[in-house]
Amino acid sequence: MTTRVIIVDDQAMVRAGFAALLAAQSDIDVVGDAPDGAQGVELSRHTHPDVVLMDVRMPEMDGLEAARQLLDPPPGVVHRPKVLMLTTFDVDDYVYEALRAGASGFLLKDAPPADLISAVRVVAAGEALLAPSVTRRLIADFARQRPAPRKDRTALRLNGLTPRETEVLELIARGLSNQEIAESLVLAEQTVKTHIGRVLAKLELRDRAQAVIFAYESGLVSPGAN
Repeated sequence: MTTRVIIVDDQAMVRAGFAALLAAQSDIDVVGDAPDGAQGVELSRHTHPDVVLMDVRMPEMDGLEAARQLLDPPPGVVHRPKVLMLTTFDVDDYVYEALRAGASGFLLKDAPPADLISAVRVVAAGEALLAPSVTRRLIADFARQRPAPRKDRTALRLNGLTPRETEVLELIARGLSNQEIAESLVLAEQTVKTHIGRVLAKLELRDRAQAVIFAYESGLVSPGAN
């Protein structure tokens, strides 16, 4: 199955380079590109891509607002692509906000070509691209700057999880991969994936990235905690 992709970035050379790289893959089809968020949203509405590579900082409309419009479309618009944010910085407040809006993760623009290709495939498959190596730093840094956790409705939603599901959610938020969670809880990796699926369904979250945000905002995990 071919993954349809559009690239939204204000730098023409970045768009051209990414397009050439991705189009060379037999399972990826680049169906368009745009120089700013507003045009990116319009292009997405017409081409219905599976994945949108979205630069964070652009003129006219930045990637954050464009991601919001794509992931929370107006009535009558049913298409919701996966959004993968592109950034020059590994820790960026815009990225945090994009994850809260429902983006499936982020990728550094200077990442190796193989990482870009892999990222598109991962996001297209419905997984979140939130590398365990940067999860703590990305989320905890911004959680420290946020108001106190919203422990009302979020706490009630947590009560719907089983003890095991709560453990899995906490380990996701601490930056562990599925394999590491399996080793920590002495479970099969497939069982961990099943638990994650149930956590997302019960909490009505799109993906792993939103699960991390939820864990911090609910108070399940505290910034800076080991």
